[in-house]
Amino acid sequence: MIKCVLVDDETNALEMMEWLLKTYCPQAHIVAMCNTAEKGIEAISRHKPDVVFLDIEMPRMNGFDMLEQVKNVTFEIVFCTAYDQFAIKAFKYAALNYLLKPVDPDDLKATMQRVEEKRAVPSKEQFALLLQHINRPPKSTPSRIALTTGEGLIFVPTAEIIYCKAESNYTNVVLTGGRKIMVSRVLKELDETLSGPDFYRVHSSFLIGINHVKKFVRGEGGYIVMDNDDNITLSRSRRQEFMELFSRF
Repeated sequence: MIKCVLVDDETNALEMMEWLLKTYCPQAHIVAMCNTAEKGIEAISRHKPDVVFLDIEMPRMNGFDMLEQVKNVTFEIVFCTAYDQFAIKAFKYAALNYLLKPVDPDDLKATMQRVEEKRAVPSKEQFALLLQHINRPPKSTPSRIALTTGEGLIFVPTAEIIYCKAESNYTNVVLTGGRKIMVSRVLKELDETLSGPDFYRVHSSFLIGINHVKKFVRGEGGYIVMDNDDNITLSRSRRQEFMELFSRF
């Protein structure tokens, strides 16, 4: 069983999460339901939960402030949020679990499955990374990202990512210095996280770091040469947009 603590200032939200967990997640064992951050801190200290479902916007002390008050974070965190898409992107950068309100049962089941598989101690660096992304300008690329692998999390500077290549249900992230990391996420998820001024999806199988492009070779379809000399296929449907992207510089 997975011991769960629920923290939300809205009674309806607490009761709905309780019902969803009992209905769709038989492995969940709810040990406390708290309507304030202060009660949440006390419940965490008393019950030593495996996972805390945490609302962010709460009066007096929000979810982020509450976690900063917890001295020993030895549980998984699932943020329950109604935040906009920019803020959700920050959760993906930090590789932290989150659920959008109103909570979808399938999303909840998938989150619980990840928690059950992981059961790892969340990193303080991971939480600090989240706060960094939450507070950054919307159209900027953050300096670091947490990559989820089969062994845990690896924190890498985004400037070191040359390109990402789809490998079935995984993604191979190619970094400067010849390093490669196999990430336990599909390319679409990394695309949603990284796409912006410094990254571009040039093909269904490739997401590239714009600052690592060495040259573009014309021809039928054409291809891109990265600064590590790897050749990247450029989708014909994205060739015009790709050329326009570099024409702005």
